[in-house]
Amino acid sequence: MREFYLTTPISNEDIKNLRIGDIVYLNGIIVTCRDIAHRRVVEERRPLPVDVRDKAILHAGPIIKANADGTFQMISVGPTTSMRMEKFEEEFMKETGVKLIVGKGGMGIDTQNGCMKYHALHLVYPAGNAVLAAQKVEQILDVQWAELGMPEALWVCKVKGYGPLIVSIDTQGNNLFEQNRLVFNERKETEIARICREVGFIK
Repeated sequence: MREFYLTTPISNEDIKNLRIGDIVYLNGIIVTCRDIAHRRVVEERRPLPVDVRDKAILHAGPIIKANADGTFQMISVGPTTSMRMEKFEEEFMKETGVKLIVGKGGMGIDTQNGCMKYHALHLVYPAGNAVLAAQKVEQILDVQWAELGMPEALWVCKVKGYGPLIVSIDTQGNNLFEQNRLVFNERKETEIARICREVGFIK
């Protein structure tokens, strides 16, 4: 397990040697971006009103407090399930030039292909740490598509030491979740047999 510290903007050179299982801590810009934003870009061909080229997006629906002076404070920002964006992600990468896609759980073959074609990474933020993640947000710089509501809007965040993020798909198309699934399936039958022996006394 290796640790990397990345700062936006991120180049191909910055991430070409990162591999699945590596740990990333991010400084710079990350933008929350969920289902509706992906659908607008890919299906409706609407340009994203935030420049995420060589930056990062986060599959998350944050909880944000509006301050009296017009600024915003991040309260909680837990990742949402990335697989919901699977059918959009490759085309989204092509259209936006995003380099880091952060979320919860794995993604599939289309995202693998996109990461290889467009030299990007998918990374996983550990679930259950939404308040800790919010503490890594130094400032909310902007919000776009606010009419979508708090969870679906694009919140432009300046972060410092945002992580740990686990590389789940690298620029070679290696997929940590898929590799683990194959390993776990190989073990499954043995484990089922062991459990059956242990509980065989139950009638």
